[in-house]
Amino acid sequence: MKHLFLFFALITASQFTKAQVQIPLIPKPVEAVQLGSTFILDQHTQIFGDENTAAIAHYLQAEILKYSAVSLRTGNQGSANYIHLKLTPKVKQPAEAYQLLVLENKIEIKASYPQGLFAGVSSLLQLIRQTDVVKGRISLSGWQIKDQPRYAWRGIMLDESRHFFGKEKVKQLLDWMAFYKLNKFHWHLTDQPGWRIEIKAYPKLTLVGGIGNQTDSLAKAQYYTQEEIKEIVRYAAERYIDVIPEIDMPGHATAANRAYPAFSGGGSPKYPEFTFNPGKEETYAYLSSILKEVDVLFPSQMIHIGADEVHFGNAHWNKDEAVQQLIKKQNFKDLTEVEAYFVKRMADSIKNLNNEVLAWDEIVSGKLSTDETTVFWWRHDKPEVLKQALQKGFKVVLCPRLPLYFDFVQDSSQVLGRKWSGSFVPIQNVYNFPGAAITDLPNAGNLIRGMQANLWTEAFVENQQMDYMLFPRMAALAEAAWTNQAGKNYEGFSDRLKKHFRLYSVDGLYFFNPFRPKTSPEWLTPLQRKGLVPNNEAQTKQEKGG
Repeated sequence: MKHLFLFFALITASQFTKAQVQIPLIPKPVEAVQLGSTFILDQHTQIFGDENTAAIAHYLQAEILKYSAVSLRTGNQGSANYIHLKLTPKVKQPAEAYQLLVLENKIEIKASYPQGLFAGVSSLLQLIRQTDVVKGRISLSGWQIKDQPRYAWRGIMLDESRHFFGKEKVKQLLDWMAFYKLNKFHWHLTDQPGWRIEIKAYPKLTLVGGIGNQTDSLAKAQYYTQEEIKEIVRYAAERYIDVIPEIDMPGHATAANRAYPAFSGGGSPKYPEFTFNPGKEETYAYLSSILKEVDVLFPSQMIHIGADEVHFGNAHWNKDEAVQQLIKKQNFKDLTEVEAYFVKRMADSIKNLNNEVLAWDEIVSGKLSTDETTVFWWRHDKPEVLKQALQKGFKVVLCPRLPLYFDFVQDSSQVLGRKWSGSFVPIQNVYNFPGAAITDLPNAGNLIRGMQANLWTEAFVENQQMDYMLFPRMAALAEAAWTNQAGKNYEGFSDRLKKHFRLYSVDGLYFFNPFRPKTSPEWLTPLQRKGLVPNNEAQTKQEKGG
């Protein structure tokens, strides 16, 4: 009897040990138990499902071939060695919830919705890409995984007005977003330096407004044609990523005003031609026409209008005849009320297009309805604005400068990037966000949609610089947004992250190693090495930089 008890004790301890083995996934799943089985993936492995899973099956097939050079078949269920993709719509669970089971003879991924099935496929691809291919075979450890996200909004914002990176780099970014289960790509396409989206009704927006960038005002016009936009949107959709365009207004309009000065509201000495003119009816017709084309190009049914930092360049409104007539007619007290009037009218135009209105947190003080409106809280030094947004009932996406502006440096030794009174954005701060000071706020549980990192590109000219600021902080963002607070552990994350560095290298990324900073110095252009591009700490006066 004693020996029998010892036998069962050893079995239980063995099972417990297996359960404690850390799953090599980022973000960390809700539940993951290692099994004793091994699945051999090779050219004989078959992927099967039905017509509803065919597109995801093809994505899985293509990704395995791309990264592991193993060709899998799709077809009917085999007797052994197959991957089964299964939708279970009658099972009630969150849209991105999934189950992944890796046994000796099969891999099964189940979900109620395609989004969840794709998330399960992303987890399987992570397991595959971290396992060596030996003579055309990949030996996958057995796992039983049950998973679902903490937040529905898990995003990256890329500014391509200041510096343009092009569709192939954007596609690579989307690939890595899918790898880490990030699902919102916020695309900042218009601002002071350049207008980057083709509008058929107003061709000079790109032909004239697309000239120049942050570091070279005479650089050739760079922008996305509508066909390129459609291509990228399709590419993102295949990865279950929504693409959200940002068309900045009423400020940050300099590039547009170069092309069509008739709609300019002027600016200030430091920010000339910074605004659209809120006093002219023609302005609203012009911008509404632009937004109609934007709506057609982006099926996400969300448009971000910026609506930030207008005070930087609205001084001319004080003497503009059309604006002064508007003030008199509407009995406005100040320019802030003019701004709120403009934002309300353009928000109504967006809603008439059956789109949700997204904007930076300045709109909280205005008169927008909370219905179909989401606020992006970016001013970390103004926590009262976040509280006010939640009190009013606005849905909120968290993206404060500290710690979610990825144009901030990530190590004290770095110079290319921003700081805020000496503070910067190390990876651990990204991982630990958000804390109880935010999640315990009234209404936070119901109204916070999620979080995103913002990459402004004033100082970043080359692809390698963009990579350096995104990786590996993107991985920390992914886990912070997906994994519940109780499941997070920075030390465990760090161990898993180190295994991803090889994947970054294989994909040609120049990344920062936070565990050995001296092995990955900043990527600087020759001009930057000569010190002709200053540290951006002074940019804190222009708060968002975007």
